[in-house]
Amino acid sequence: MKNLAEVQQFKELENIDFIAKQVVEGFITGLHKSPYHGFSVEFAEHRLYNTGESTRHIDWKLYGRTEKLFVKRYEEETNLRCNILIDTSSSMLFPDKKKFNKLIFSAYTSAALINLLSKQRDAVGISFFDEDIYLKTESKLSKTHINFLYTKLQELLDKEHKENKPTLVAESIHKFAEMIHKKSLVIIFSDMFEHNNPDDLFNALQHLKHNKHEVLIFHVFDGKFELNFEYENRPYKFIDLESGEILKINPNNIREIYTKKTKDWFKQLEIKAGQYRIDFIAADINEDFKNVLIKYLIKRQKMS
Repeated sequence: MKNLAEVQQFKELENIDFIAKQVVEGFITGLHKSPYHGFSVEFAEHRLYNTGESTRHIDWKLYGRTEKLFVKRYEEETNLRCNILIDTSSSMLFPDKKKFNKLIFSAYTSAALINLLSKQRDAVGISFFDEDIYLKTESKLSKTHINFLYTKLQELLDKEHKENKPTLVAESIHKFAEMIHKKSLVIIFSDMFEHNNPDDLFNALQHLKHNKHEVLIFHVFDGKFELNFEYENRPYKFIDLESGEILKINPNNIREIYTKKTKDWFKQLEIKAGQYRIDFIAADINEDFKNVLIKYLIKRQKMS
């Protein structure tokens, strides 16, 4: 599956956990044939034996095949603690509330990341927010917990999302920073529509950094419509999904100024992130989903 929009053909047939596994398996297969083949993405349920530790958990059958000492891993062992924070406000329902949108992209990509994290024996949790944080799970790595996370993501996809649900990104991130106490990698999926001063947003992100967390932001957007404004030359009725405000206009009359202001805003976000040393990744829902997984692997390698 090249693009996550393609998973919609499976939506009525399979659950999100099945799709996540298919996405990750295809991603790993492709990775071995790409310039990124050096990434360690195949993880057995073992680790190398360290001289001096107990030999009780050595896998002797594996030793017989490889002549190397490996120790079986157990549920409490973890390499990394990760929290995935998903913006579920009404603006994330663009461009199509039911078929494919920024929220669906974020949910499926998060499921793929959870699958990849579990393969790496990393603890992971998820949280949802709009005006406030209304779901926060612990970060664990047990199979029961991973299935619980898939269930919550499936519920997010299946629920009837109401419009006019605003975003308070900065306030939610500040609250989240106070909720997590162990050093973590925080991955945020959001379209970053913060109606207040953008400095407020980055002050909140700096709150996470101050608390010793690593931050990876996937700026989720629809490049075709939100960035390039590729609408036909005819009158449209544009409705703000969060405020309900209606604007009737011909896109040709405002395309030039709209695209300039939008690109300037995107660039401002990118520059600000660089100043705060925050990884800020453009995530166009129309492009290849594996870019998100690769950016995650790059971030994880830097943390190793």
